[in-house]
Amino acid sequence: MPRPPTPAQLAAQVNAWNRQHVVGTKVSARRDDGTSHITTTTSEAWVLSGHSAVIKLKGTSGCFLLNRVTAISADHTVEA
Repeated sequence: MPRPPTPAQLAAQVNAWNRQHVVGTKVSARRDDGTSHITTTTSEAWVLSGHSAVIKLKGTSGCFLLNRVTAISADHTVEA
């Protein structure tokens, strides 16, 4: 089983995200069932309780694990 990330690794992940992406970035977010949905960020990323890198997303209650979020281009469209 892989080791959980250290607090320093989580901080680095959050800092890298926040340097590269502004609030309102269009993203693809992977749900627990493996499906993805397109949305936008509504916060900067942060470390939650010292154990998880998270971010808030439009249309999602609470926060979402940052490692399940991928920034996408603004002109990305979903094909039916």
